[in-house]
Amino acid sequence: MKPSLNNCFVRLGILMLILLSSCVSRQEIVYFQNDQDNVNFDLNKNLKIQPNDQLTIRVSTPEPEAALPFNLTKSVTSPENMGGNVELETYMVAADGTIEFPVLGTVEVAGLNTFELSRKIKDAISIYVKDAIVNVRVQNFRISVLGEVQNPGTFVIQDDFISLTQALGLAGDMTIFGRRDNVMVIREVDGQKTKTYLDLTDFESVNSPFFNLRQNDVVYVEPIATKRQSAGVINNASGYLAILSFLISTVILVTN
Repeated sequence: MKPSLNNCFVRLGILMLILLSSCVSRQEIVYFQNDQDNVNFDLNKNLKIQPNDQLTIRVSTPEPEAALPFNLTKSVTSPENMGGNVELETYMVAADGTIEFPVLGTVEVAGLNTFELSRKIKDAISIYVKDAIVNVRVQNFRISVLGEVQNPGTFVIQDDFISLTQALGLAGDMTIFGRRDNVMVIREVDGQKTKTYLDLTDFESVNSPFFNLRQNDVVYVEPIATKRQSAGVINNASGYLAILSFLISTVILVTN
């Protein structure tokens, strides 16, 4: 006995309800939904130098010759330039948070940001050179963004600061299936991995110490429940169209 036309349309309606129920609501995809007038931004946003960091330190003075003792260099060759290019040496921060700097010897650097270290070195060498300009850069500032983002990957950060939202921007932002209320940030603190979850639908999240990312932080965006539930059945709109096309063809066949 062939199924009736009414039964076919009932089944089609049930399928449509299932598909519609998997739609993502506004509350799931909009950032910073609540009103917040008073937010205490951290004025000291720049990352802190820590053991195993790789630093470049350039000292410039009005008389270039006077800065030479403070600028260690190395020659880097390449197939295109067999003569080699001269680059600044990098300073590896030791486990005790120090580096060995020319003339000055051992300098404690861990816990300082790049501006603080620049000022510290400038003050220390002022007895040797006047009006020095000291530029410090952390070479190994990298973060990884994984999960429900458009372009997951590891990114080298050129500045001394990057926020969580900026990192998501580098990765092309979250997909529509990313959970904005439960973004995980994994960080190594004192040799131990730690993690926290930030709710980016709440503006208060900008006050979290994990909102400003640090060296080697990992950001993971979890998929929303509807994406997880549908992952094994229907992954994209073409799947929806294929099912609807099949059902419409079935209705036509059983009614002819």
